[in-house]
Amino acid sequence: MDVIPAIDLRDGKVVRLLQGRYDRQITYGDDPTEQARQFHADGARWLHVVDLDGAKAGKPINTAAIAAIARVAPLPHVAPPPSGVIRSSQPGAAGLHVEVGGGIRDETSIRQLLDLGVTRVIIGTKAVSDFPWFCEMTEKFKGQIVLGLDARDAMVATHGWLQGSQQTVLEFAAQADRLPLAAIIYTDIAKDGMLCGPNIERTQALAQAVRTPVIASGGVKELNDIRRLIPIGVAGVIVGRSLYEGTLTLKDALAACS
Repeated sequence: MDVIPAIDLRDGKVVRLLQGRYDRQITYGDDPTEQARQFHADGARWLHVVDLDGAKAGKPINTAAIAAIARVAPLPHVAPPPSGVIRSSQPGAAGLHVEVGGGIRDETSIRQLLDLGVTRVIIGTKAVSDFPWFCEMTEKFKGQIVLGLDARDAMVATHGWLQGSQQTVLEFAAQADRLPLAAIIYTDIAKDGMLCGPNIERTQALAQAVRTPVIASGGVKELNDIRRLIPIGVAGVIVGRSLYEGTLTLKDALAACS
């Protein structure tokens, strides 16, 4: 299981939003590039970056910061991994794989981020609102598209978590599972940033329902949370606030998953 530290960007700063609410922000630093360097030095081989301004605007906003993060430990120019395959994050890999989400709602934005050195892009809102377009993009960028399934209760949320939808996570995941996706990131909004433990039951249900690798997100506080996720079949876990506030260290989390 991969451990993927998160950097959430707002106005070029490293922040966290509690339960995805823009009025409940914690600011952790002014230099996202230095934070990326620290995560890489601690052993991270994947980095999860969210453009919070982009999520609200409907297009990438923090592109300068994203480009700088992608240059921290650039990868060699290789073909993207096959659909459904997450490249190893075992120690010893020289580069840092970066995945980016937030406001990616057209092909131009996808190409822009990939050209900046991003390994894969995360699409949530546009996948729900225009599924035929999403299908086309997954075929065009095989192995480079991640579906972001953000859930409030069991229902999919969109537009930077500000709007709901009429589809359940499992219903939508079943539709998307036939596509050449790199992964599905499942975020329980109620848990996100709250340090209250991940939603094991719903994450496991999703991981068992699809063939696409599932990455858990939201609620991880301590090492025991990482250990609880290992046996349920997820391919990775995204950790954020716990790293910034010291309730979990990246080195310990990586060691538990090695």
